Amino acid sequence: MSAEGGTKAIVAALAANLGIAVSKFVAYVFTQSSSMLAESIHSLADSGNQALLLVGRKRSERTRTPQHPFGYGRERYFYAFVVAVILFTVGAVFSLYEGIHKITDPHAVKSPAWAFGVLSAAIIMEIFSFRTAIVESNKVRGDKSWTQFIRRSKSPELPVVLLEDLGALVGLILALLGVTMAVVTGNGVWDGVGTVCIGVLLAIIAIVLAIETKSLLIGEGADPEVEQEILRALESVDEVDHVMHIRTQYVGPEEMLIAAKIAVKHDDTAAEVARGIDAAEAKIRAQFPEARLIYLEPAIDEPAREDTPVATTKETPASS
Repeated sequence: MSAEGGTKAIVAALAANLGIAVSKFVAYVFTQSSSMLAESIHSLADSGNQALLLVGRKRSERTRTPQHPFGYGRERYFYAFVVAVILFTVGAVFSLYEGIHKITDPHAVKSPAWAFGVLSAAIIMEIFSFRTAIVESNKVRGDKSWTQFIRRSKSPELPVVLLEDLGALVGLILALLGVTMAVVTGNGVWDGVGTVCIGVLLAIIAIVLAIETKSLLIGEGADPEVEQEILRALESVDEVDHVMHIRTQYVGPEEMLIAAKIAVKHDDTAAEVARGIDAAEAKIRAQFPEARLIYLEPAIDEPAREDTPVATTKETPASS
């Protein structure tokens, strides 16, 4: 994911959510609608989340130190995980509490015109933010489905913003439905029902985000097809007979670590082995710019381990 694209989506979401949060809270003051209060807290939490994503991106750019020799790239994963926690505790829990309270103690929605006007304007602003996130995601999504993109992306910002914007848009629709039913029927319980639905929606999104960012935080390897391409690049070097085993891990969204044990011919000189390692590293970096940390260990052939990926071994020319 390009840093520019991710930042653009975050800033667009932050601007939209700040405006929406203020307008929703003003509408709550006039309507006393629990759906409006839940939605204003939701937008305020989303604004804080986008600010955290920007902080994480900035802190991840710090220079490596002896204490953190692989840099601070995983700060972006940490802050994305914090976003999931905040979305659950602040957004989901508060909405569920407020909704249940409104169902047990319902009262009519006051000045519904305020709620309808603000929710309609908020939906328009949220559509703009969601569209920006979709456009920026499409630039890096490739042929992956949206589910695959969210689950397999190594950069957390765009998946987080996409899910947040989707949740916000659906939440606004639920709030609008809840307020509409409360006004039409004169029963404030519907307002509480809409608020509970918003809380359940936010809880689901928060859990999905937590699961995906937790996986990145503790260390994800390259996708299987990427690992196979790395194997092929290594084994295309003359001095490399085959790869015995390989390990990959993302130490940051744009920084991958590759460690591999490669079999070399027993009669190769040290200079030939060194040239082969340099050539292999150059091929990998040319194909995968994010592979900034490469450690190759040469060794005489040994039996393959069970957890070694299946690689395409070199074919020996047939004797004439």
